[in-house]
Amino acid sequence: MVNEALEYTHDVVIVGGGHNALVAAAYLARAGKRTVVLERLDHFGGAAVSEEPWPGVEARLSRYSYLVSLLPQQIVADLGLKLELARRRYSSYTPDPADPSRGILVDNGDAAATTASFARVTGDAAEAERFDAFYARLVPVAELLFPTVTDPLVRRSELQRRLGDDTLWAELFERPLGGLIRDSLTTDIARGIALTDGLIGTFATADDPSLRQNKCFLYHVIGGGTGDWDVPVGGMGRVSGELERAARESGAELRGGAEVRAITADGTVRLSDPAADPVRGRLVLSGVGPAVLERLLSEGNAPAAAVREAPERPEGAQVKINMLLSRLPKLRDSEVDPRAAFAGTFHINETFTQLEEAHAAATAGGLPAPIPAEIYCHSLTDPSILSPELQAAGVQTLTLFGLHVPDRLVTGDTNAELRAELLAAAQRSLDSVLAEPIADCIFIAPDGSPCIEARTTADLEESLGMIGGDIFHGALSWPWAEDDETLDTPAARWGVDTALPNLLVCGSGARRGGAVSGIGGHNAAHAALELLAE
Repeated sequence: MVNEALEYTHDVVIVGGGHNALVAAAYLARAGKRTVVLERLDHFGGAAVSEEPWPGVEARLSRYSYLVSLLPQQIVADLGLKLELARRRYSSYTPDPADPSRGILVDNGDAAATTASFARVTGDAAEAERFDAFYARLVPVAELLFPTVTDPLVRRSELQRRLGDDTLWAELFERPLGGLIRDSLTTDIARGIALTDGLIGTFATADDPSLRQNKCFLYHVIGGGTGDWDVPVGGMGRVSGELERAARESGAELRGGAEVRAITADGTVRLSDPAADPVRGRLVLSGVGPAVLERLLSEGNAPAAAVREAPERPEGAQVKINMLLSRLPKLRDSEVDPRAAFAGTFHINETFTQLEEAHAAATAGGLPAPIPAEIYCHSLTDPSILSPELQAAGVQTLTLFGLHVPDRLVTGDTNAELRAELLAAAQRSLDSVLAEPIADCIFIAPDGSPCIEARTTADLEESLGMIGGDIFHGALSWPWAEDDETLDTPAARWGVDTALPNLLVCGSGARRGGAVSGIGGHNAAHAALELLAE
């Protein structure tokens, strides 16, 4: 319920201009609501943008986000987004760390070749069958849960009833993921491939009792109802660009360079610029992380009851290395074409044992050696992110996503020495499975500098305001309502509520938030429309 006695400048004020904020703005403006988006930076899209990291080199990369799986087709259709998502034929390639001259290539177009690949590495052709059965068993979960993410929350017990498989429910949602993986697969390397989906940006072990790895795993295997991860043609910036277009054409006001200083309980949003007039919304939507929102409310002297228990400082757990290559590197595995190996997800030093050992090393305060990592070569699927000249020269992009590099190892320290150490450690991990040093393949910019950069959790916090470099804005949540939850308001039913009735969460910190999905923005907009109609 909103207070009609106050004078409002807008129906809805959205704080933060990431992709979720743009989704919410587009829906609300299309419904005729006066909507403004306030963004600190001079551009919109948050982490889902494309940039040219190296001067004079026409290669547009996303320095932080990379693939799309969780963006519902409903949002694309509702907002008229002109997006093309390209499906990757090859799911993954995983060199055997013990013998990189052989590796597992999961080829979605050739089951026999996949089986032969498993047999060559593991000595057991049946492991391919077990691997396929493991993911096939998850399909009913994806088909059940993904359609619900753009609806009001469904109760946990109702979803369990609909699934009709209490054993699988318990294995996925009540017990640590490690048990399911060990029971389903027998080899260390296959178990590691499966476990990685539970560790992207998540610092946990396979048997963490918090089940945070289970939640991360769930969001990685339900996208689109299939779990497929696609490449956005034109780059990740195409996604945010289309959302910005939809918001503007719908009539939303987008203000760049508008840093928010404080939010008060009555919906007044004050800007850092002392010359800027405050704005007041009948509703305020927060597209920033919960930790940032808590600070803004405190600055606005919101009553104690308005600020729920202060969230723990979020902690991302990744390092991202962006590269431009003059050519793809040679593999030690002579039976696999590098264009096939790099076209999917290239797993490096990610056996189950290596992942557990890396977590232990980071917990003890040191960098994992080797750093578990996975690589994506977007230009093999979508060469349009490169200029025609770079394409003709055979240039390729390469993104390395290193796991188990928690923010605690880099907090407050963005000096060149640390960055160089992380870059060198990631390169050593990659070089361990290649037939030549990756440094020999790095493209050189016109100014003579190598086209390679490391982006840490500290960089994410500094450049995008993601506290702790947490790409999920905090702990992920189950995509349902617990049976004992009170869902007596539109905001609660849509999973976007806060302790203030006129303040909703629309970003990755919302229930069912995380990744480039637009789900938080969609759900906050629908809750807002219900509240504004009361």
